[in-house]
Amino acid sequence: MKKNREDMTVRELEAEVRKHNRLYFLEHKPVISDEEFDRLVEILREKAPNSPALTELVSDVRATGVKVRHETPMLSLDKCYDEKSLVDWASKFEGDVIASPKIDGVAVSLRYDRDGRLVQAATRGDGVEGEDITPNARRVHSIPQDAKSLAKKGKIEVRGEVYMPLSVFARYKGEFANPRNLAAGAVKQKDPAKTADYNLSFFAYDLLGTDVATEDEKLKRLAAADFPTFEWKKLGREQMQSAFEYFIKRRDKYDFETDGVVYKANSVAEQKRLGATSHHPRFGIAYKFQGDSGVTTLIDVEWSVARTGAITPVAIVEPVELSGAMVRRASLHNMGYVRKLGLTKGAKVLMMRRGGVIPNLESVTEPGKGKIDIPRACPSCGAPTREEEDFLYCTNAKSCVRSKIAELEHFVKTVGIDGFGDKLLEQLYESGIVTDASEFYELTMDDLMQMERMGETLAAKLLKNVESSRSIPLSVFLQSLGIRELGRHAAKILAGFGTLKKVTALTEEELSQVHTIGEVIAHEVVEGLKKKKPLIDKLLRHVRIEKEEAPARGGRLGGKSFLFTGVMLAMKREEAQGLVEEQGGVAALSVNKDLDYLVVGDGGGAGSKLAKAKKLAASGGKVKIIEESEFLKMIKL
Repeated sequence: MKKNREDMTVRELEAEVRKHNRLYFLEHKPVISDEEFDRLVEILREKAPNSPALTELVSDVRATGVKVRHETPMLSLDKCYDEKSLVDWASKFEGDVIASPKIDGVAVSLRYDRDGRLVQAATRGDGVEGEDITPNARRVHSIPQDAKSLAKKGKIEVRGEVYMPLSVFARYKGEFANPRNLAAGAVKQKDPAKTADYNLSFFAYDLLGTDVATEDEKLKRLAAADFPTFEWKKLGREQMQSAFEYFIKRRDKYDFETDGVVYKANSVAEQKRLGATSHHPRFGIAYKFQGDSGVTTLIDVEWSVARTGAITPVAIVEPVELSGAMVRRASLHNMGYVRKLGLTKGAKVLMMRRGGVIPNLESVTEPGKGKIDIPRACPSCGAPTREEEDFLYCTNAKSCVRSKIAELEHFVKTVGIDGFGDKLLEQLYESGIVTDASEFYELTMDDLMQMERMGETLAAKLLKNVESSRSIPLSVFLQSLGIRELGRHAAKILAGFGTLKKVTALTEEELSQVHTIGEVIAHEVVEGLKKKKPLIDKLLRHVRIEKEEAPARGGRLGGKSFLFTGVMLAMKREEAQGLVEEQGGVAALSVNKDLDYLVVGDGGGAGSKLAKAKKLAASGGKVKIIEESEFLKMIKL
């Protein structure tokens, strides 16, 4: 059985990192994706932050090749995967930022003498030494053979990437894995004449040996000297994320593969001040795309009613293949997200499977003509809807058919009554046999045998499952009621009061004083318990409530409170909340002055919680906003 990387020893992880580095840089035959490799590195970094495998570089210098020592090391770029990490990086220097697409080609160094003649070309190698490929570089048509206008004051060095355009690679599909592998082999042909046959291209991204003060001036000079450069932007800090989104939209329009955006400090003086580690320069970073992406057409937006009455938009798109799967639907998170994107029917939209798992509609690349209407009536029961911040709700959730069926589904899942699927619940509800949770405990064999496709064996099994759930822990009972804001972890906190009687006797003022609860949650819970009293009384005729101990507060997280927002990629939100409690933390219920951490899921979709937390932090609040990846490090996953 293949061993999970999380379970590997440090020595095993180091061997894996070195193997995949060798396959990528030396043999040009990678067998895992960039995302998988980055995750492998992160696991090793968490277990052994000082491991030499994290910083050592694999040389692509062959034993038969002529070695070239770089006057200035050619280091690889550090990576990030979220806006917060990008902003943190940019906070370490002054001035503007230069952004451009990240092209996965073969990094090369071109040296020109005082007369502007190309005298040497070399691969990146291990960053210190590379391999001489001068004869081959002369056969790449877009590499200038002279640079007289740049070499007026002495020798210069131009750095860039040799790559194979996608239009050229189309000839070789099926024979080679990707354009980079083919470009790497083509630029090292023993017969340089064969290099020309592959129609490789080149673009320049750096200029050394001049007195240029900024990155944008370097790029302008390179372009003026007929060195190909790609689209780039000079940005203020507040524009970095929008530039990332801009380049994502352009991704499918380029004639080359790109897997992210490169950012550099514009000031050369700041670059020198920042310096470099043994592995990467501190003045640059690659903001990587999180998964396979593709452009498709938005057909429509459907609206589904959840148990709480929240009405969630779902994008229906023309099928598009992403990360090996056909994607036809994607959650749009909430009404506010639809408005933010400016969605219209028929629009061309960029879809991405973040982390290779969760489909997400990232942006609109071309507007459509059909208006997306926000429902003024519940799509299930026809009752009026109401807007609350970024969310839309059915005002008749209590008796909305879909909402009621969802309530029943929530109850059986929460208390652990297996076997009651959506179709069976719908039959039971619409036939009037089960209209609230207490009636599960009144079911008979005759009741169940009325349902479609029901046999005696299945009916007996369902009744047995119901019978086994008559003893319910207090926190589970509270959560099963389906009260807004009273989820698993709020229920755990309330269970600490000891008995259901004490919980239902709490006032809003008393409950709001409980750490992480706050006024809004207290109001929803107290009012919800009042409204649910008839159901509670009926349930108590059939079930027994088990007393629970208050959750422990020791452990690694030491009583710190955590609130989650957005889509979690590594685990479900409920699982993350459970881990917080297991490690001595508190699963918070809302953004308030007592909150220690707001964790933003890497799958996107963060709503008003993030905005509130930012506002609270700006006004001096103690809350820290962290990404899902940072949270995983805190809990050592």
